[in-house]
Amino acid sequence: MSAFRFCPNCATPLEWIVQDEDSGPKERLRCPACGFTHWNNPTPVLAAIVEYRGQVLLARNAAWPAKMFALITGFMEAGETPQEGIAREVKEETNLDVQSLGLVGVYDFKRMNQVIIAFHAVCEGEVRLSPELVDWRLYDLPDLKCWPAGTGHALADWLRTRGHEPVFFTPEENAERRRGLD
Repeated sequence: MSAFRFCPNCATPLEWIVQDEDSGPKERLRCPACGFTHWNNPTPVLAAIVEYRGQVLLARNAAWPAKMFALITGFMEAGETPQEGIAREVKEETNLDVQSLGLVGVYDFKRMNQVIIAFHAVCEGEVRLSPELVDWRLYDLPDLKCWPAGTGHALADWLRTRGHEPVFFTPEENAERRRGLD
């Protein structure tokens, strides 16, 4: 559901209105006064499978439960390429310098209305976390478990390219992970 409720041009309440578009009739939030359309397109999000000293670095956001670790992610900014954006995010969040980048894939994350562009980033330097992150861990490839959404699918695809069949958290384990239970 969109956060837009009012037209940014004329402040009229937006309404769900069907109009013909190139692909046929489409219902979108539109302004009945000035015709503004809120497209609500997915937001590009960048993700990095950070390889550091031969292991994969996963980090925990300050807002997450104690057992929840994931890839380094962030929003792409205007004027930068996805490669520049993920190198910036890795530096900002971990202080690591990206030495090489390879595209892993592009993944839809419909629940968050995002498109994830995932990279494998080989990094060097000394880890210093941004205030956004509170912990980090290094994992050997056979010890990684994938989560069944978003960047977890990117991690699974990358593990396959390294000759490892990914193991996913069971629904129960994933629920515990998200709640921070032991």
